[in-house]
Amino acid sequence: MGYKYSELNAKVDEMATQALSKSLQEELNSFLSAPDVDQFLQEGMLRFQEGEVIKGQVVSILDDRVLVDIGYKSEGVVRITDFPDRSELKEGAIFDFYIEVPENEEGMPVLSKTKADRIKNWEYVQKVFEENGVIQGTVIRKVKGGLKVDIGVDAFMPGSQVSTRPISDLDEFVGKRIDLRILSLNPKRRNVVVSHRKLLEERREEERKQLLETIKVGAIVQGEVKNITDFGAFIDLGGLDGLLHVSDMTWGRPKNPHQMLKIGQKIDVMVLTYDPDTHRVSLGLKQKTPNPWLTAQEKYPVGSIVTGTVISLADYGAFVQMEDGIEGMIHISEMSWTRRVRHPSEILNIGDEVHVMVLHVDPEEQKISLGLKQTQPNPWKLMAEKYPEGSVVKGRVRALMDYGAFIEIEEGIDGLLHVGDISWTKKITNPAEVLTKDQEIEVKILSIDPEMEKISVGLKQLEPDPWQELVEEMPIGKHVEVEITKLVSFGAFAKLDNGIEGLIHLSEMSLEKVQRPEDILHIGQRVMTKIISISPVERKVGLSIREYQKDLEGEIMQIHTGGEPVDVGSMLKDILPTELLQQGKSIEEMAEELIHTESKTSEEEKKEFVIEENPEVGVGKAPDSAAPAEEPPPAE
Repeated sequence: MGYKYSELNAKVDEMATQALSKSLQEELNSFLSAPDVDQFLQEGMLRFQEGEVIKGQVVSILDDRVLVDIGYKSEGVVRITDFPDRSELKEGAIFDFYIEVPENEEGMPVLSKTKADRIKNWEYVQKVFEENGVIQGTVIRKVKGGLKVDIGVDAFMPGSQVSTRPISDLDEFVGKRIDLRILSLNPKRRNVVVSHRKLLEERREEERKQLLETIKVGAIVQGEVKNITDFGAFIDLGGLDGLLHVSDMTWGRPKNPHQMLKIGQKIDVMVLTYDPDTHRVSLGLKQKTPNPWLTAQEKYPVGSIVTGTVISLADYGAFVQMEDGIEGMIHISEMSWTRRVRHPSEILNIGDEVHVMVLHVDPEEQKISLGLKQTQPNPWKLMAEKYPEGSVVKGRVRALMDYGAFIEIEEGIDGLLHVGDISWTKKITNPAEVLTKDQEIEVKILSIDPEMEKISVGLKQLEPDPWQELVEEMPIGKHVEVEITKLVSFGAFAKLDNGIEGLIHLSEMSLEKVQRPEDILHIGQRVMTKIISISPVERKVGLSIREYQKDLEGEIMQIHTGGEPVDVGSMLKDILPTELLQQGKSIEEMAEELIHTESKTSEEEKKEFVIEENPEVGVGKAPDSAAPAEEPPPAE
């Protein structure tokens, strides 16, 4: 049986790729015994040259190598590491192999699948480059200036060619398989430069043309979030960017775009406006659904109790979402009837489900005011029943202010003790003068206003008003003994026996001119004064030492002119207990000095006083009558 070389080669390939049946085995034995076989094998050895790529069939898989039948007198040997994908390695599989050594010391060809693949890949890469085609590659790792990509051969992709948008971290592409366009190829240097950006730009331009032909206002289009700013987000519609403003993201309160969207996110948006000349597009997200605020008043009537979720907290309150696009705010003042809430976090947390009362709805402003405390009984209304006006309660001084003190009657409920309601008689300018923080005191309820959440209490009202008795017991003109309590630039304050304070003005301190109160008075000193004015409304009493002195002089003059006898000694002791007594003078000497100083106006008007001891009166009396002076005789 004679065979041509090409026929023998084809026959071997055919028989190597099939399972040998019994009939095929007989045919093969017949073939091998033919006289042309030796010639075929000899020609085959001459045919295998170093650097050639041939096909071979795996016949045996060992630990470190694979034996391959390439139609040679002995099997070729291949390193098992040339098969990174072990799932494709199995007996009978056919691959291309590169002949590294036609025959080693053991008479076996040394083969390489890796080099064969590389040669084939270079041929494929060059073909794609010449046809300006698209090739897929796997990003192996990040290198200086870009990425190393496996496209069958090693290729380099500059960082600027990775994407159409700035990439902050190229590591996110490592391990990804992407489509590429070959920018340049140098077979001699085995240098290949690829670009993913160029392919994206080509596709973007094609999509842009299609989009411009179909885009219209009101259309729902899909896009990818390209960039996010504080005022909105730019959406890539496929060759054309549109602006999704923050006000068009939700029907509810505008949120931070960074919290609602992510770069690379795919979203459906509505085209709101489109300018064919500038190709500017404005987009809306909320417009895909009906505006829920149009029916908010009917759905959430004032006074109704609704359920919502706390979605954010601010210093002034908490925002509660009732449904998608509908949010309301609980002001910090509407969170508790009694607690002094400084921040919403003291009562609420984000994510809490709460029951709230609708207080006000404004669809135009898209605002709903909510109340948390209104879902609980109002303790202020109970206070009016529990503590009627005029009742006396115990409380704790919680805080002191310039204008008064806050008295805690129950936990979280304070009454205001105004500085004017602390004392009937003392002039209190600051409650700290008589009260201390945390002091326990009794007060009287003056008024309760549940609507304004205010309670007024009084301390002085626990006792009768001494001013009511003052007019009756101490009328104007009465002589009273007082105690000096305070010296001021314009006079001195003096306390009466009932605790009421009166003012002795600087001009009312003496018959003589007084420059300073401390020149004649000191704190704690007791002096006689005359009440010269009373104002129960203004709570003021005017006192005068000068007027008292005048009254005393009048009494003494009455003695001289024949009036009723008076205990002058006692009167002088009252008015001048300090100045004259400290000089060691007797009562008679003081009276004589006072009479001669204040009563003598001229020698013609001079009169003498006779002061005699009188056991009946106690001090003395003026003579019953005075002898009349002789009249001069008439002139002749």
